[in-house]
Amino acid sequence: MLTFKDLYVVTRPLYSEDSFAEEHEKVYRQRKTMLDHLKLYFTFDVKRVKHAALSLLPVIGWLRIYRIKEWLLPDVVSGVSTGLVAVLQGMAYGLLASLPPWYGLFSAFFPVVIYFFMGTSRHISVGPFPVLCLMIGSVVTRLIPDEGPPVNITGLEGLSVDDQRVLVASSVTFLVGIMQLGMGLLQVGFVVMYLSDTLVSGFTTAAAIHILVSQLKFVLGLQVSGFSGPLSLIYTLEVIFNKITSTNVCDLVIALIIMAMVFIVKELNDKFKSKLPVPIPIEAIMTVIACGVSYGFDFENKFGIDVVGHIPQGYESPVAPNLQIFQETAMEAFPMAIVGFAVAFSVAKVYSVKHDYTIDGNQELIAFGVSNMFGATFKSFAASTALSRSAVQESTGGKTQVAGLISAIIVMIVTLAIGFLLAPLPKSVLGAVVIVNLKGMLMQFRDIPYLWRRDKPDCVVWLCTCTASILLGLDLGLAVGLGVELISVVLRVQFPRCSVLANIMGTDIYKDRKDYFSIFEPEGVKIFRIPSPIFFANIDFFKNKLVEALGFNPLQILKKRNKALRRIKKLLKNGILFTIKEDPSSILDLPANIFVPKVEVHSLILDFAAVSFLDISALKGLKTMLKELIRIDIEVYIVACDPYILEKLHDCCFFDEEVQPSMFFLTLHDAMLNILDKHSEQTEKNPDHGKVRHSTPSV
Repeated sequence: MLTFKDLYVVTRPLYSEDSFAEEHEKVYRQRKTMLDHLKLYFTFDVKRVKHAALSLLPVIGWLRIYRIKEWLLPDVVSGVSTGLVAVLQGMAYGLLASLPPWYGLFSAFFPVVIYFFMGTSRHISVGPFPVLCLMIGSVVTRLIPDEGPPVNITGLEGLSVDDQRVLVASSVTFLVGIMQLGMGLLQVGFVVMYLSDTLVSGFTTAAAIHILVSQLKFVLGLQVSGFSGPLSLIYTLEVIFNKITSTNVCDLVIALIIMAMVFIVKELNDKFKSKLPVPIPIEAIMTVIACGVSYGFDFENKFGIDVVGHIPQGYESPVAPNLQIFQETAMEAFPMAIVGFAVAFSVAKVYSVKHDYTIDGNQELIAFGVSNMFGATFKSFAASTALSRSAVQESTGGKTQVAGLISAIIVMIVTLAIGFLLAPLPKSVLGAVVIVNLKGMLMQFRDIPYLWRRDKPDCVVWLCTCTASILLGLDLGLAVGLGVELISVVLRVQFPRCSVLANIMGTDIYKDRKDYFSIFEPEGVKIFRIPSPIFFANIDFFKNKLVEALGFNPLQILKKRNKALRRIKKLLKNGILFTIKEDPSSILDLPANIFVPKVEVHSLILDFAAVSFLDISALKGLKTMLKELIRIDIEVYIVACDPYILEKLHDCCFFDEEVQPSMFFLTLHDAMLNILDKHSEQTEKNPDHGKVRHSTPSV
């Protein structure tokens, strides 16, 4: 029940846009032109230079407030834990990139060091990301196939297959870095917004399936040539099934044991994470055990198991990227740049909200761009962030990127000193670790029923992205998914749900007349709500919907009236009909073959509250529609129009003798009260006229 405090009444004049502008003086604002923005962007002073330095090197900002006593120990513990995971994942993901596994250690070191200085997230673990590694591996195997000659590229002559593949991977990574850096400098970090959560979910699920299939050859101990391009996954599965009888049972048993143990312990880590000081580093533990058992029982020679083998100590000399590889891989590098940034930014955003600090999308692009360019120079491949590794860094108490730097030091120690201990590690162990870490991405299949129930267009985007990425490859699949997503957005805007509104009796509130019982619709008045921007693609749709709401086509009414008028004039000229002065009664009785259509609607209100923009095509179409309505004596009112749209209408010479600014009203209720007052003779006969509230409520 409403109390006195729940009621409010404010008495004010009835406002059209013109009358409101006359009574209330509007502030004139000088709008900046594109030239003004460019001048401001390239204007330098001490303050801007200082701000630019802090923006490019965020480490200066958070290092000044670093709490050594509170944060250093958690960062050290987190860094050691993350470093152990990074070593194993780096080697495992190196195989995904179709490179010798130790190059994954380079990718877990060099980009991390640069990100420490330039990144804005304090919690993500930078390094190899499986989806990105797979995309790089697809390019590597396309240019340097397992069987057959490589693509004719200057600079590959005289190099071993591994060295050729490393050069391809590092060159692609350098190009990815250039693209990310360029986007960051141009301040276009917003591009990631075009990748919806639904699209990313479908894409990463498909990538997980690709990764799973790519690791089967290691788990089964089979020699399978790499495929790239559309249907590569199908071809890979065909070869695996044809060779399934050659499975190395020892490899399979090792992989199954590793997967079972890692899965169980990871589940226990999740279940008891509040009680455990740090998660049990099960991958590192199983790696040590597998290395010891493999070395002790000589798995490589006795059972024919493929092992990691000799790991060179130290880092290799820098290498320049190959410009010809840039030309060959430009179309594939761009989706890598977008995917790598999108995933890292999404994870960083989650942790920034959780720990209450801000991240800068454009600075993240710059940080990853420089990280990848620097890392590629030292033969690492494209870096992003792995979800599981970032979860370890955050859950073990990491406070800042000091934890990331310490994890990089752990990787460096392995690379420089103790990497040889990993030589007997079976590759099936690395494959098993990769597969277990796919659980989160594969479980995204559970999103399908939810999306179907809640938002079918989003579900279609998910299914199309996932299916296309599985069948056509990740690069083409991402393009298809983005296309389907944009089409779904266009269709939603092009065919929105228009509605006819009615007054809720006794209020100034107007709702869809289909949704409420106690409504009031004044005779001869229609209120049509347009719920989206109006542009070239949907102006005809709105015209058709308006005709449907009115119950007649204004243009046809106008044509029929003009036709009847011409015939009447002809009859008058021929003396068949007489003017009112000669015979007042005869003019009322037209011949049966002359029909002048009548229109029951005298006023139409167009609710523009949800119209955010009009383009030129829509502007012309709207003006034509308004003139058709005015010429059949329908008064048109446009309400709640955005000031910028109204300004654009004036600038585009929208108004003339027929279409005038006086048809624009401040609110829907103002227009309705104006109509009721203007047609007072008709509304006074209607006992429901008092059901429209004349006072205007306001907060």
